[in-house]
Amino acid sequence: MSTTNEDAVRVGVLSLHNSKETKAILNAVEDLGHEPVWLRRENAAVNIEDGEVTVEPEVDIIANRLLLSNTEEPAELLGLATTFNRIRPMLNEPDAVLAAIHKFATAATLANWNIKVPDALLALSNDRLNKGRERFGDVGVYKSAIGTHGGGTWKVDLTEPVNPKVGNRQAFLQKLIDRDDERHRDLRVYIVDGEIIGAMYRYAPEGDWRTNVALGGDVLDATDEMPEEAKETALYTADVMDMDYVGVDLVEGEDGWFVLEANPTAGFKGLYQATGKSPAPYIAKLAIERAGGDVDNDRVRDLAATLDDSTPSCMPNQSPIVDGEAPIIGYIEEVVVNGTSGSQQALAKSDTGATRTSIDTSLAAEIGAGPIKSMTRVKSGSVKGGKARPVVDLVIGIGGAQHTVTASVEDRSHMDYPLLLGRDILEHYRVDVRRRVDADRTGSDDEEEELLEE
Repeated sequence: MSTTNEDAVRVGVLSLHNSKETKAILNAVEDLGHEPVWLRRENAAVNIEDGEVTVEPEVDIIANRLLLSNTEEPAELLGLATTFNRIRPMLNEPDAVLAAIHKFATAATLANWNIKVPDALLALSNDRLNKGRERFGDVGVYKSAIGTHGGGTWKVDLTEPVNPKVGNRQAFLQKLIDRDDERHRDLRVYIVDGEIIGAMYRYAPEGDWRTNVALGGDVLDATDEMPEEAKETALYTADVMDMDYVGVDLVEGEDGWFVLEANPTAGFKGLYQATGKSPAPYIAKLAIERAGGDVDNDRVRDLAATLDDSTPSCMPNQSPIVDGEAPIIGYIEEVVVNGTSGSQQALAKSDTGATRTSIDTSLAAEIGAGPIKSMTRVKSGSVKGGKARPVVDLVIGIGGAQHTVTASVEDRSHMDYPLLLGRDILEHYRVDVRRRVDADRTGSDDEEEELLEE
């Protein structure tokens, strides 16, 4: 249970999701003797009555943990955070978060402050983007301006044209910085209140060049041995971006260290795995002290040695899903599938038995879905054992929503539908098996479906 100490600070964590990081911060607040409050859809409100503005439930300060990169309408959540911030002090204020989640805005801000970032080009027209792509060489990096967990980032062949947008999100080109011959790596430095909590080298998984832990990258503690240039660059970046807590990602090139991004909602798992240190108690300490509360620094250090992401005592009762909260998707849907070189409308079949979305080889080639990032082995309903299939990043539009997923590529020319929607997309919907956009179409619908990914 939360503390009853009259001097306790009420620390709200604004988070509409169930991430381990949110839980760890809330648990740390309570373990430090103060009152955690989880601001979620189930309990949060702002009330204006007779000219007085109040926040429900009551809090003294708010830690902003909104995952703006995971929503199709980040402006809505930014507006929500701004509303709370006009009433209560907030860690990672909305204006700073906006600049940080937009990767090109981050790069432009840092370049203006003489912090090294890779050369990049954002253009609103197809002609201008492709006119400038030659200066990046034959191979470059193509990114959606807002992305997460490595999604929306491609290593592309720049001898072929690219699009200025992927789905409904702006994209840009960036120079590939890679001086590691054997295995690509970068450096993640986690900073809270201008102090480095920990740092790790992240190594790309086999068959990939991206180092994200969410994609299977390996980690190695770099806290005590990272170069001074990297350390100072990371600290300067956090200061310039005006972030109270942030994961700064850097890569080493021939001319020194370059900043790739400043992540306001960086995960804790990889850092804790590498360093044995959790940022959560330090974020809790910052919130408590900024609101005028007291913290035992020895207790902070002790708590940082564990990553307590169990369900916090302040978890509000969750409401069941009601109509309108989780959209309905049909058994057969018309979707828009997006790659680096184009978009296509296609029919897709919903399959709750498939872990991963899959796309036909020919359609993947038409839209520029790739390059192949790794191989995955899957079991099939009609094939004993398993078979290896390449996987690529894919952006799929359903109605007004865009989903970035890692899809397997296979020859589906003998099947009725070029796309199969797996649970990586269907988890956001309720499936109505009676609804299909091809209701008047005749066909056997005899498909070989993926049942389990190994």
